[in-house]
This record gives sequence, C-alpha cells and structure tokens, in this order.
Amino acid sequence: MIHCVLPAGIRIMNQSREVSSTQQDVHPRLDELLSRHLANEWSQPLHPPTIEAFQALEERVDCLRDHIVLDSGCGTGASTRRLARALPDCVVIGVDKSVNRLSRSGAEPYPRREGNAVFVRAELTTFWRLALRAGWRVHRHYLLYPNPWPKPGHLQRRWHAHPVFPDMLRLGGRLEMRCNWDIYALEFAHGVNRVLGVNVRPGSPPDEPVMSPFERKYRNSGHRIYSVVVSCGSSGVK
Repeated sequence: MIHCVLPAGIRIMNQSREVSSTQQDVHPRLDELLSRHLANEWSQPLHPPTIEAFQALEERVDCLRDHIVLDSGCGTGASTRRLARALPDCVVIGVDKSVNRLSRSGAEPYPRREGNAVFVRAELTTFWRLALRAGWRVHRHYLLYPNPWPKPGHLQRRWHAHPVFPDMLRLGGRLEMRCNWDIYALEFAHGVNRVLGVNVRPGSPPDEPVMSPFERKYRNSGHRIYSVVVSCGSSGVK
C-alpha cells in the first residue's frame, strides 16, 4: 500500500487525522444486510427536487447515447473537471447534494455545463435509481472518498451496506472507489464480490494525478490510500 513519508522536521498545516474506529475487520452484519437488500427491492420514496434535477439534466445530455462518466459525491467539482480533461470524449457528470460545496467553484445554477463537464445538485440514492430506470449504462463511475461512517453502529450508512448498493452496481461500467480507511475498502470489495459474484481486492491507486482536494490532503498528511476497481458490466447483480 502507498504510504507517504514526510521529511523530518517538516510540518504540514491543516493535516488530516486518520480514520479512527473500534471496528478492526469487516463488520459481522454486512452479509446479512447484503442478503436482505438483494432479496427485497428498496421502496423508499424518491426525492422530489432530485427528480426535477434529473429531468432537467436529461434535457441537456443524451444519456443513452453519450459516454457517461459519473462522479458521485463530487464535492466542489474539482474531481469532475479533472476527469473531464482526462476523458474529452465523455460527458462527465458531477453529482453532489450540497449547494455549499458545489457553489465554491461557481457551479450554479444546476444543471450547469462546462464543456464536457456537467454539475448537478441531487441526492444520490434517488439519482442512481432514476438513472437505472431511465436505462442508463455508464461508461465509468467514481466514488471518491465517501464518508466512512467509522462507528460500527453506522454500518448501514456506508454505501456497500445501504439498500441502494445493488442499484448503484446495476448502472454498470468501470467503478472505482477510493478511500483512506482499510476497513471501508475491505468491506466495499466484499460487498462488490457478494453482489456481482466476482473476486476483487483493494489495491493502491497511482500517486498521480491526484483526483480530488481530499486526496491531496490525505496524501500530504501521510495517509494510505486504498482503491477498489471493478467492471460492473462483466457480471450482473446476483
């Protein structure tokens, strides 16, 4: 795994603390939750503002024809812009629910298009389900540094233990999740393997390019970075 070592005597301001948790291995309830989510369709009502945002987005982007890249939980949109530069033949859609985060880079009103980057303010659990219902098959999907929810009692708030997880995987494409907590990476890989019937393991992403401001901060603070990469199109949800 990658471990950034700082030269002696150098102190970086605004260092980030590593994730701390009493949980030291894959949560014992994860398999139970995955089985439940696979056996029962999640029926929580859709988020009305996200429905409106999704409809407005579809008026601007041909999501059934264009090569779609999702940057889910894009924050300020820095990662979306980086991906858009790296993938000029794709439409890169950055989605975040926080108007405060999105507005830091001027991405307002929504949806807003900047070249091949599009910014949308939306709630992800509704957005993913709407995309699936609309027949989307994404080219790539990025989950960059989701909230780890490190307390054991918060397991169901982690994406791989959430009822929407199977639907997220059904969107297909090359999915990459990055985080700075080994347990989250292990659980995410475990969830992917259980739902898709594959065998992926956490790895280490390349040092460069840095994907997001969070990643830069974590690397500068000496954190280990973990990634889980899987092709969701090669195997269907079991």
